[in-house]
Order: sequence, then C-alpha cells, then structure tokens
Amino acid sequence: MTQYLMSVWHDEEYEVDFSTPDAQRQVAQVDAFNNELQAAGAWVFGGGLHPPSSATVLRAKTDGDVSMTDGPYAESKEQMGGFWVIEAADFDAALEWARKAAVACEGPVELRPFQDE
Repeated sequence: MTQYLMSVWHDEEYEVDFSTPDAQRQVAQVDAFNNELQAAGAWVFGGGLHPPSSATVLRAKTDGDVSMTDGPYAESKEQMGGFWVIEAADFDAALEWARKAAVACEGPVELRPFQDE
C-alpha cells in the first residue's frame, strides 16, 4: 500500500481556543475521523502542530555547522497546522480519506503521496 501525507492548512494567524463550542465540535469530529482511520487500518500517524511562531529552522552551512532561526521556514499567509500519514490501496481511496479529513477539520487538506522506496 502507498502511504500518503494529508496536511491541514490554516491562516498564519490561526489559533484555537479549545474551550469554545466550535473548537469542541471540531475536536469531536477529528477524533471520530481518527477512530474511523484506525478501525479501517489506514492510520499510520497523525497530529496537530503548535502555531508557526513555535517553529525553528535549521540550515546546514558549507563548513558543516548549522544555523538556526526562529519562526517558520516559509513566510506565508497559510501554514501547516497538522497532518496525518495514512496507507491507502490507491489514489482514489486516499482521496476519499482526504475528503473526510477536510470535512472533519473544516479546513483545507492537501493530499500528497510519499515517494516509493
């Protein structure tokens, strides 16, 4: 089976207040989706990310050292907010999981296959 990355994208200003009814509804939807993925044997790994401001970028230098900068790698209006790694028999099956993921998290989901080993 092919593995796919399903990444969730948010506006760069996106922050969740988990105490709100909207956030609680989305959490319940994503939990139900995660349970469905696991029951189907499609789940490999998944998780939500802290805001882009928590990111650290490491860059290799020509002298073998590494530089570090705070913040996300790319300055963009949209940043990855979470992801799933799934296994699916084919692209159509992965596309159906991505459709369900977008509905569950109420946001855009990018589907991308992993390269073959």
